[in-house]
Amino acid sequence: MRKNSFINLLIIVLAVCEASIMNAQIISPKLKWSERMAATVMLQHQESYMIDHATSPKWDYVHGLVLTAMEELNKKHPNPKYTEYIKSYVDKLIQNDGTIDSYKFDSYNIDMVVAGRLLFDVYAKTKEEKYLKALQTLRKQIEEQPRTVSGGFWHKKIYPNQMWLDGLYMGEPFYIQYTMTFENGKSLDDIAKQFELIQKNDRDHKTGLLYHAWDESKQMPWANKTTGTSTNFWSRSLGWYAMALVDVLDYMPKNHTKHKELVSYLNQLASALVPFQDESGLWYQVTDKGNQGGNYLEASGTAMFSYAFAKGANKGYLPKKYKKIAQKAFNGLTGKLVKIGSNGEVIITQACAVAGLGGNPYRDGSFEYYVNEKKKDNDPKATGPFILAALELNK
Repeated sequence: MRKNSFINLLIIVLAVCEASIMNAQIISPKLKWSERMAATVMLQHQESYMIDHATSPKWDYVHGLVLTAMEELNKKHPNPKYTEYIKSYVDKLIQNDGTIDSYKFDSYNIDMVVAGRLLFDVYAKTKEEKYLKALQTLRKQIEEQPRTVSGGFWHKKIYPNQMWLDGLYMGEPFYIQYTMTFENGKSLDDIAKQFELIQKNDRDHKTGLLYHAWDESKQMPWANKTTGTSTNFWSRSLGWYAMALVDVLDYMPKNHTKHKELVSYLNQLASALVPFQDESGLWYQVTDKGNQGGNYLEASGTAMFSYAFAKGANKGYLPKKYKKIAQKAFNGLTGKLVKIGSNGEVIITQACAVAGLGGNPYRDGSFEYYVNEKKKDNDPKATGPFILAALELNK
């Protein structure tokens, strides 16, 4: 009897151990970096709405960024888990009548447009009316978005007359995909105009870099009273702009007059960024200030540049040498800023959590401001571009 009890106990212990091993979800180092990062995101955030440690579902740009990267991953390495993870976010937020939970139309926050990119594929596959209605709502926001006198989208209603580099990524890739999908490309000139205004008004002619933002009214305390630009170059904002260019070019017809123009902007930006790449392959938080006191090699901007350069070279927008520059950047990330967790998860360090201008408490755009904002491991502004860069580099 005692022997049987021991055997039964042993069976239970072995079963528990087996379950624990299965639940540990060890991420194999043999996977490609893109798959390892996606597996990490899904391990750390059991449901897709939990990305960025959200405690309840919210419509947000970071979810749009990471899940758009996972969509691209799913195209190259199809996996039902990716499809389910992406769609579960959309279905948590989009109601049966097409309304978007937590989304505030009247805020005219251009950040809220980018997650709409997730709706094109799910609508194309399901043809469910609610997804189309949500797409149309976001298109209506773009139609009514307040603009500068010269025609540029305000970043938000609370930031009048201001164009931020971030906003080009938040609005334009969705805008061009929508107009090409549903409007026969009627708004291509307007989309190109947003980039034209930034190039004309926000570019520093000495370095070729673009400032974080431009205030057409020149009224903001952070704005140069002559040019209206902010005072510093922030690598992530430049990364948003670079990604906006390569993603918009996916939909800008090659025979359209603005195609060459956008390609020229990408080339100008790429050539301006290379002199500021550290020998490690990484870029600094404040792009042009090197290791000036407090500045640091930053992950999200570097990942964004790696993606934009690799994609630009793969698509023929940039010379082939930029693929090697992108590779050097990615090697810098994996060699200097990535740690591997106990379950094999990929942990990106040295990622700026957030930075902006104005607001309350007031953000002055100074060097000290940028280098003292919080850093966060595996910030979604780093993990999403890391997946995209890895895909373009086939790592």
